[in-house]
Amino acid sequence: MALPENIYLEIVTPERHLYSGPVDQVTVPSSQGYLGILPGHAPLLAELGVGNIQYQSADRVDRLFCSWGFVEVLPERVIVLAQTAEPASEINIDRAEQARTRAMQRLNSKDAGIDYTRAQIALIKAINRLDVARHTQSRSRA
Repeated sequence: MALPENIYLEIVTPERHLYSGPVDQVTVPSSQGYLGILPGHAPLLAELGVGNIQYQSADRVDRLFCSWGFVEVLPERVIVLAQTAEPASEINIDRAEQARTRAMQRLNSKDAGIDYTRAQIALIKAINRLDVARHTQSRSRA
């Protein structure tokens, strides 16, 4: 049996549909680490973590931030059901920087009432949002 030439990718959140179309490869953040997916990948169901989804078609590479949810992988199709997802163009860098600063302040605080797990998650989200936005900006300038 011949491998498919590309993968049909769908990315959705509870609020909206972000992407549908054929791609050459996809990388998603699972709860256990990043998964690289090529056409013909073995079937898989995984929990999404916090990070960046990257997908490539020909010479075009797109990235977006996502957090939590699930990814279903079939040899010819990938469906990402994310709790939240944001394309780079929608990420407010100033707001993400402020969120990063607040999370770092909470983590460095001596206050016993601080929820450190929540602050760590907020920091990881802010760092990943900034990574997506800055990576896309630096590519568009080149």
